[in-house]
Amino acid sequence: MQRSKTPTTKNSDIGFIPGNIILIGMMGAGKTTVGKLLANLVGKTFIDVDHEIQQRTGVGIPVIFEIEGEAGFRKRESEVLRDIVRQQNIVLATGGGAILLPENRALLRQHGTVVYLCAPVTELRRRTHQDKNRPLLQTGNVHARLLELFTQRDPLYRETAHIIMDSGRQSARAFVQQLIQKLRQFNLKLITTQIE
Repeated sequence: MQRSKTPTTKNSDIGFIPGNIILIGMMGAGKTTVGKLLANLVGKTFIDVDHEIQQRTGVGIPVIFEIEGEAGFRKRESEVLRDIVRQQNIVLATGGGAILLPENRALLRQHGTVVYLCAPVTELRRRTHQDKNRPLLQTGNVHARLLELFTQRDPLYRETAHIIMDSGRQSARAFVQQLIQKLRQFNLKLITTQIE
């Protein structure tokens, strides 16, 4: 399982952020990069769903798609998600299509603060166009395919997310610092609402 080590000391400037943090968004939105850095800064364990699926099956995701099709992969993805979200104090990077099933969307919202990393299609293409490990992008026109996927999935990401952030062109560290502030504000608002 791909996990980042939990640091022995937390950055005192950051403060504790309770619960699980779940990152959703298109392939290339930065979920893994942001997730690893965020987990390190806030003292949580990082888990990448796609890496967990590969570890459990012993094969790469393109092989699963080839043998079982997208439906078979989505079934495996749902099973892995159900297992992982039971854990505490994690930062979870989901696959881009994890939100396609209504039960997954409900599961994610129930087990953590869901953050949608939203990036423009042009930026997603720049980040993914040479990646051969993305079965849905093995097509002649990557931009058109990304646009089609984005159009389909963006409303579902927005429906699922507690927090939406633009993960376009900026440094990962600057982005994560902004995200930490948003998470703190969200949790403060949540606590205030519960008290009222």
